[in-house]
Amino acid sequence: MKSLILFMVLLTLWLLMSGYYNILLISLGIISCAFCVYVAKRGKIIDDEGLPIFFMPRLLNYLMWLFKEILMSNLATAKVIINGKVEPETFTVKASQVTDVAKVTYANSITLTPGTVTTKMQKNIFEVHALNSDFGDDVRTNEMDKKVTWLEGKK
Repeated sequence: MKSLILFMVLLTLWLLMSGYYNILLISLGIISCAFCVYVAKRGKIIDDEGLPIFFMPRLLNYLMWLFKEILMSNLATAKVIINGKVEPETFTVKASQVTDVAKVTYANSITLTPGTVTTKMQKNIFEVHALNSDFGDDVRTNEMDKKVTWLEGKK
């Protein structure tokens, strides 16, 4: 089942990015996607981490929230840089996610929002560098942690 889902995702992305729709190119795309699924299956990498299907039902809602946070953080970062009030800080934050893929999603979400970067991950403790304390406070509120845990579907 996961192989079929992976094939459909790959083929859909291939068709969307190709932009050319004739018999030859579509058949080459099908062959390429089938080969990729074959290699992934032989390499035993089609699992919950390689294809996190459990994220899918809540992913759109999370992505819309994340894009809003990225936009707001972009504006805040620009304001801090223009005003010259850069006071960097490094701190740690605890991650409440259970699966490794959710922990990586949380760390990447922190890094995607301008003004913060996840610099180290050790089990459930992340080291975060923030442009100033306001950005650090945003991470320390654990709102993003709760959203990723919700995305994971464990709580």
